[in-house]
Amino acid sequence: MSSHTDRTSTALGLTTFACTWCGLTVSAYAADGEPRNHCPSCLHSRHVLDHVEGGPSDCEGRMPAIAIAVLRTGDWMVIHRCVRCDELTSNPVRTDDNQLILMRMAVRPLAQPPFPLEAFGTL
Repeated sequence: MSSHTDRTSTALGLTTFACTWCGLTVSAYAADGEPRNHCPSCLHSRHVLDHVEGGPSDCEGRMPAIAIAVLRTGDWMVIHRCVRCDELTSNPVRTDDNQLILMRMAVRPLAQPPFPLEAFGTL
């Protein structure tokens, strides 16, 4: 995960946390031992870090996963948006994350383009 997530897990001394959306008790570490900050089942997170200034955030809003980004390295990142303050964050996909939800988010732009697909028939 990104360094801010590593610091959060370490700084807050988390070994588990409760998902703000589905209530699942989640290990602060993925199956491969990497730290995590989102639920592997529903991919929701909680806004506990101030990503602009660094350090803890008082917001603590729920952060649903809204998209997938792919880095130049090919690594996938989950993009979260805070429902309270609209801050965006990105965190690496973990090996035990829900693959169905990840794929749904990844193909959504292709399934719901911002233009009519019929335009391709006239090209």
